[in-house]
Amino acid sequence: MDGGISWILIAILAAALAVAAFGDWRTRIIPNRLNAAIALLAIPYWWSTGVSLSPGILLHVAVAAAVFAIFTLAFVAKAMGGGDVKLVAAVALWLPPFAVVKLLLLMSIAGGLLTVAMLIRHRMSKRQEELEIPYGVAIAFGGFWLISERFLNHFG
Repeated sequence: MDGGISWILIAILAAALAVAAFGDWRTRIIPNRLNAAIALLAIPYWWSTGVSLSPGILLHVAVAAAVFAIFTLAFVAKAMGGGDVKLVAAVALWLPPFAVVKLLLLMSIAGGLLTVAMLIRHRMSKRQEELEIPYGVAIAFGGFWLISERFLNHFG
């Protein structure tokens, strides 16, 4: 298992999160292909970091499936877009369970702050259309935070 490969994959994840955040901000769409790429790149990442099939990979997949199921309820309630649901589940595939909890906490804080800021802006502009929050930005923020922690802890 080559540590260099894992860092390259993490860099690709960071770039993909940036693309997702920027695209969601501009269009309120996170493409399925991007979410699929993020999810599928977790497989070589697991290999490069030496994650075992059982319980490691099975646990990653189970936690990501649970995240997907929970956030699908938010989608059904029209509280979150489908691309956002797929993005958070795809990112969860990369993380051990305790880090998924941290991702969800960071994402919630960033999403709350983003929602408040956009709500204030929306009300001040007196727009009539429904406010849509680009939650991919908050998900990417949580992912960036965890990536930076891993990077900084590598040298700590």
